[in-house]
Amino acid sequence: MTDDELERFAAQGAEALPEGDDGMVTHDGANIWYSAYGSGPAVILLHGGLGNSGNWGYQVPALLRSGRRVVVIDSRGHGRSTRDGKPYTYELMASDVLAVMDHLEIDKAALVGWSDGACTAVILADQHPERVDGVFFFACSMDPSGVKPFVPTPVIDRCFNRHRMDYEALSPTPDQFDRFVEDVSLMMSTEPNYSAADLNRIRVPVTVVLGDKDEFIKPEHAAHLVRSIPGATFVPLEGVSHFAPLQRPDEFNRTVLGFLDQLP
Repeated sequence: MTDDELERFAAQGAEALPEGDDGMVTHDGANIWYSAYGSGPAVILLHGGLGNSGNWGYQVPALLRSGRRVVVIDSRGHGRSTRDGKPYTYELMASDVLAVMDHLEIDKAALVGWSDGACTAVILADQHPERVDGVFFFACSMDPSGVKPFVPTPVIDRCFNRHRMDYEALSPTPDQFDRFVEDVSLMMSTEPNYSAADLNRIRVPVTVVLGDKDEFIKPEHAAHLVRSIPGATFVPLEGVSHFAPLQRPDEFNRTVLGFLDQLP
């Protein structure tokens, strides 16, 4: 299946998530929604900004077939998760992931992060390396200089409109999408701020992945991450953009599984 223009995603979303063990974890002023599936080595999927766990609908079945325990999490304020009045920060969202891991008694997991979820994953790996097997870092920057100037496109518009519909359907505050976008966008424009020295202290396996048509992330920033994170590797994805998990899920899934299979 391909959906390069996100026409299918705009019309009906990703493939529905399978039935899982859903729950809520109360942490630092928010109720964080999760769903867990299967058994085996744990892998946690962290979605992008303004999205929700349903965006991983094409990935969860493939990971389950590979014999892994899969967990998806709605970031605070996203999807079914709530938030309080605190500003969004990637560190706060990383602490939410850790709270879900503790609740599910997951000692250690591989993290697959997409956009904002990738930032969250690296920050968790930096602060708690003993809990992270490795990070699949897809389509994100670790400082604001890595972001391209915003240029609207039909693909971005389709994704944004789907995010609005999903938010209104799932959120406990369905009428607050515009405020939600404003607050998340503030975080995106100011965080994270990792220097090369900060990146150099990361001690878990990291694979940096970027589509050659990514609308938001500069390719030279991906190269900077690979240079700065010890042992990091780079995997380019051809013919896809910031939305590769939706555009060409089979190819994306093969890349994720290749990363997971190489972890110690």
